[in-house]
Amino acid sequence: MKKEIKKAAASFWKIRRQQQERQRDSGREDAGLRGAVTGGAQMDAFAHLVCNAIIESGIQNNCIYQKTALQLPGYYRPEKKWDLLVIYKGILGAAIELKSQVGPSFGNNFNNRTEEAIGSATDLWTAFRENRLGSIVRPFLGYVFLLEDCPRSNMPVDVVEPHFKVDPIFKGASYAQRYEIFCRRLVLERLYDASCFMTSTSDINNPEVHEPRSELSFKYFLDSLKGHMKSIQLLNFDNNSRL
Repeated sequence: MKKEIKKAAASFWKIRRQQQERQRDSGREDAGLRGAVTGGAQMDAFAHLVCNAIIESGIQNNCIYQKTALQLPGYYRPEKKWDLLVIYKGILGAAIELKSQVGPSFGNNFNNRTEEAIGSATDLWTAFRENRLGSIVRPFLGYVFLLEDCPRSNMPVDVVEPHFKVDPIFKGASYAQRYEIFCRRLVLERLYDASCFMTSTSDINNPEVHEPRSELSFKYFLDSLKGHMKSIQLLNFDNNSRL
C-alpha cells in the first residue's frame, strides 16, 4: 500500500505540473498556480485506489460513479457534486471527497477547505434525514486530503484572539497540524465515517509521503470503506423502506 500511495502522490504532482504548463502555454487568465487548482484530475490516482478497494469488497464497477452523474440532492441547496459515489441497488452506498492543497497560500485555502467539508457533510446528513436520498440505510461518507509538505505548511501559525480564547490545541500549530486536527474531528463528530490525511513533498519522481496518524491513514480509510461496502451487500432490499 505504501508503494501505491507514493505512486499516486507522484501522479498528483505530475498532473498538476502538466496542467500548469498547458494553462500557461494557452495564455489563459488562470495560468500558473490557479491553473493547477482549477484543472481537476490531480487526485485521480487516489480515486483509482479507492475504486479498486470498493470492487475488492464485492461491489460491481457499474455501481461506482467517478466522472459523471455525481450530483446528490442537498437540503440547503438543490444538489452537490461529489468526487466519487457508490449507488448499490438503488441506495447510496458511499459519497467521497478527495481534496488537496498546495502552497504558497495556506491561510485562506485552509478556511475554504474546512468550511466546504463541514458544509457538505451537514447538507448531506440533513438531506438524508429528510428522505432526499431514498433509503434508511446510512451511507458511508469519506474525506481524503493531501497537503503539500513544505516549510510553509510546517511553520507554526499565530492565532488571533480579540474577544475570546481559541482552543489551546491550535496555538502554535502549523497548517499541517491544523489539517490533522480537522480531519480527526470530522470523524469524532460523526460528520464523516472515515477521513484520511497525508502530506507529500512535490517531487514528481520520488515524493516523500507522510501519514501522521494511523487512524487517518489511507489503508485505514480503505478498510473502513470496504467494511461498509460488504455490510450493504448483506441487506434485504425488499424490506429497505422508511419507517
